[in-house]
Amino acid sequence: MERNIAHIALFAALIAALGLVPPIALGFGVPISAQPLGVMLAGAVLGARRGAAAVGLFVLLVALGLPLLVGGRGGLGVFATPTAGFVLGFPVAAFVTGLFVEHVRIRPAGLAAGLGSVLGGIVVLYAMGIVGIAINADKASAESAVLVLVFVPGDLLKAAITGMLVQAIARTRPQTLAWHHAPAGQGDIRL
Repeated sequence: MERNIAHIALFAALIAALGLVPPIALGFGVPISAQPLGVMLAGAVLGARRGAAAVGLFVLLVALGLPLLVGGRGGLGVFATPTAGFVLGFPVAAFVTGLFVEHVRIRPAGLAAGLGSVLGGIVVLYAMGIVGIAINADKASAESAVLVLVFVPGDLLKAAITGMLVQAIARTRPQTLAWHHAPAGQGDIRL
């Protein structure tokens, strides 16, 4: 139990630390940041429930006013900005990423983590981010979708980094991966 709590706190701290990486500012109020990498890693390493808990803890701390988001932002006002959909989507993205790696038995583990990160950390997160931009920046959904296309290359890179890190963990300390199973068996997809 203590180990689970420590992992959840560790990944919440990792996401906060990634907020210190200087963002690339965009004209419509949503910066390119390193924090989605932490969200992807939380789901890919901790699994669905613990990954979502870690990211949920991070979002709770932001809501309580801690300046943990890129640019030192925090507080309830964050949820009335164009980034609100992304921030609220962080726990969902980690959950979906974790669910993918837990249930889609693809080997090597890094490939599963990378694909899960694309699904959770890009597809799901973008869907929620687009809604947030549409609501808080008063843009049409289609216009909001076009605005987030600039994020795709960077987030694909973050998904690839997640896959590489998880593969390294799977090789050196597989027991660290919450979802790690015994050696590949029937039904696994090996690539």
